[in-house]
Amino acid sequence: MITEIVIVRHPVSVCVPVNHKVTLRVRAEGKGILSYQWFSEDEKEVPGGTQSDLTIRASKTQRYVCRVNDHFHNYVFSEWVKVKVLDIDKSGLPVDWQGEPHIAINPKPETVQLGTKLSLRCAAFGIPTPHYQWYRNGQPLLDKTSDILQIDGATAEDGGSYLCSISNILEERWTEPVDINVGKSQTELVKIQTLDTKQEIITTNGSTISATDKVALLIGNLNYNSHPGLMAPVMDVHELGNLLQQLGFRVVSLLDLTRQEMMAAIDKFIQLLDRGVYGLFYYAGHGYEHAGRNYLVAVDAPQPYQTKNCVCVQRVMSQMQERQTAMSVILLDTCRKWYNQGCIPSVIKALRPNGNTVYGYATCEDAEAYEVQDGGKSTGIFTKYLNKHILQEAKVTHVLERVSEDVGKDPLVTGKQAVEIKHTMKEPRSLKDKVRTAGHTRELHLRDVCWRQANELPRKKQLTFPCGVKVEVSFSALFSNVLVAFATIKATPDQTQDCTVTLSSNPVSIYVMLKQSAKQEIHRSERPGRSEDMDSLLLNETLNPDCTLRLCSLQKLKESVVLKVDLHYTHKDSNVRHTESRQVDIGKPLVASCKLY
Repeated sequence: MITEIVIVRHPVSVCVPVNHKVTLRVRAEGKGILSYQWFSEDEKEVPGGTQSDLTIRASKTQRYVCRVNDHFHNYVFSEWVKVKVLDIDKSGLPVDWQGEPHIAINPKPETVQLGTKLSLRCAAFGIPTPHYQWYRNGQPLLDKTSDILQIDGATAEDGGSYLCSISNILEERWTEPVDINVGKSQTELVKIQTLDTKQEIITTNGSTISATDKVALLIGNLNYNSHPGLMAPVMDVHELGNLLQQLGFRVVSLLDLTRQEMMAAIDKFIQLLDRGVYGLFYYAGHGYEHAGRNYLVAVDAPQPYQTKNCVCVQRVMSQMQERQTAMSVILLDTCRKWYNQGCIPSVIKALRPNGNTVYGYATCEDAEAYEVQDGGKSTGIFTKYLNKHILQEAKVTHVLERVSEDVGKDPLVTGKQAVEIKHTMKEPRSLKDKVRTAGHTRELHLRDVCWRQANELPRKKQLTFPCGVKVEVSFSALFSNVLVAFATIKATPDQTQDCTVTLSSNPVSIYVMLKQSAKQEIHRSERPGRSEDMDSLLLNETLNPDCTLRLCSLQKLKESVVLKVDLHYTHKDSNVRHTESRQVDIGKPLVASCKLY
């Protein structure tokens, strides 16, 4: 039997907007009937506060405590709790808010002089009151655990990227990252002499610039319905995608999109961008410029086409800027010559001066971009040199300047093609900047899910046929909408011989076989036809399958793909040729699951 009062649940401190209704709760056990009385720090008793639950409309910050009595003159006090009231903007607070941390104030970037005070503030509502933990350059600052971070006498080491983790028992949230510069305001470039070249290592006041994530969308259009086909985009997109992955980008690469599919893919790409993210959009294919606007020609554009049949590049950049990216890069390996003078251009409001935007044009205004066929492969002149320099640790505009210099020296396009660079860079950002991985926000989780969804391969399948032959079906992605299936015979019993295997699919695949011819020059508007046998250039040479099936245009799929595996063999005893079949449902692979249609 209980002989004394025991508080089994103390009230908890909270942080709420002004005039928010709050309930403080205490739970106690004891002998007989218990009574309650709540007190505040500036009043002897809270009027009406005689229940275990105290509901108040918080008008100012106060502390509260509850006294619990029994009928034997025993009493005990709960722990003091604070109801902190923030008289700040609460417009973003959900109507059905359950008390999870809601960030109302994010820290702001600062530039302070050496030896002066550095102060950062963030604030969040929460029930219970959230805990704060500040980070610098991804590392926790163990002594910085309040809503205000203050450093007296800032040193160069205090510069860097700051953010704060805000959490309670319900959830964890992260503030937006901010850059803090200490000392000189100008950017310092530290040059390191290597054995064969000089590489620029970019730092700002000793602190490396970073991104919260890096996302890239690559589109290559080559097989047009009403216009000459191209060759280079397939190799250009494939190689650039691999290089961007080496730079830490999440890459979605797509071939041969209609305008509707291009717009859907761009919308998905824009959704993956957020404050602090590096966004890169690359396009190779037919295009033009009109009235200062650049347009990308979709594969279903009629002849002649109009702006409504194309995608406007400036609209894409405007959408990227609206997501408040840390850097937005658009790279266009396309012509900029316009032939239909009677067409009305798109109406787009001028871009805001947000800065850190980069346009890299393969050619200058009113000129054509060229691709070259060189032995075993075809590539755009611009992308050829872009891929040569893109892994270098230098400011992105410096990389493009080196590309421009190399294109200017190429004898095939001298006097025909010259790279043009436009930018509003206000910081020395590089495509090689590291991604700061501290914290896992909802936005980061969304990007993880979407990126995996567009690039997830079907699992390897092991099939055993009635005759005992074992066949393995595996998969590789050439692009996010081009899947290659391989069938390999793994085991054959003694009674079978001359085994072969074939693959087919339902729905029927679209085959795009690409072949390269001898070295010659060709520009984007004069491709004489389609080619074959590109797979051998793109696929892993160590693979040695018995059969290969290429599944293209996966963005059009509205149903699962079913592979039919046919095994042909001769029975040793009867010398009769037999065929056995198995089916494999691989669902909606790669970008098919994103429903771009």
